[in-house]
Amino acid sequence: CDAVKDHDADIGFAQDMDADRLAIVSEKGEPIGEDYTLALATLYVLQREQGPVVANLSTTSALDDIAKQFGCPVYRTKIGEVNVTDGMRLHNAVIGGEGNGGVIYPRINFARDSLVGMALVLHLLADSGKSVSQLLDTFPNYSIVKEKMECSSQHIPGVLRMLRQEYAKYPIDTRDGVKVITPEGWFLVRGSNTEPIIRIVAEARSDEKAREMVSAVYEQVTSWVAS
Repeated sequence: CDAVKDHDADIGFAQDMDADRLAIVSEKGEPIGEDYTLALATLYVLQREQGPVVANLSTTSALDDIAKQFGCPVYRTKIGEVNVTDGMRLHNAVIGGEGNGGVIYPRINFARDSLVGMALVLHLLADSGKSVSQLLDTFPNYSIVKEKMECSSQHIPGVLRMLRQEYAKYPIDTRDGVKVITPEGWFLVRGSNTEPIIRIVAEARSDEKAREMVSAVYEQVTSWVAS
């Protein structure tokens, strides 16, 4: 962020150590959120080639809005690169990825690739003549919150059953934990495969609402475990 400001750059990129995830900093020196890496790359690809898009269950709904502009379907998969790539092959997707900054562009390879993500986003800037901030202004305004809480592995199946019962009146996806879709947004609760925790991801039109959903789930889980 500081380097973008110091050098008056149009965009900044940050990678993780194995270069499969990409975070973006706008021309204002502000991080845009890792979910919007895939959103920007998808916008560029669909402008040139329409087709299915595949992403995991915890990726922003902005992806659906972008695909809808071009009449393209979005297919959701369980979390994990291999699940997304399997879904991409199944649906013959033109692009896919995960909301952690992972962009998968099958014309190059079937793997999350931050360098490919950089190339697609730079092409988008060049072709549109718009800044990162101007492009983001064309997207619906979503806020996504990601939290985790301690929960022993023996309690996780019961927690997920409890949430399915508590939110039974809403559409629910149980392919990877429990994803509940409400009129205000959605949240996903799933157990970690490596730690005694559950992860909670929520998205809504405002940060306040997304945090309200996370807090509600946190309280429900805490109460259930205590009982």
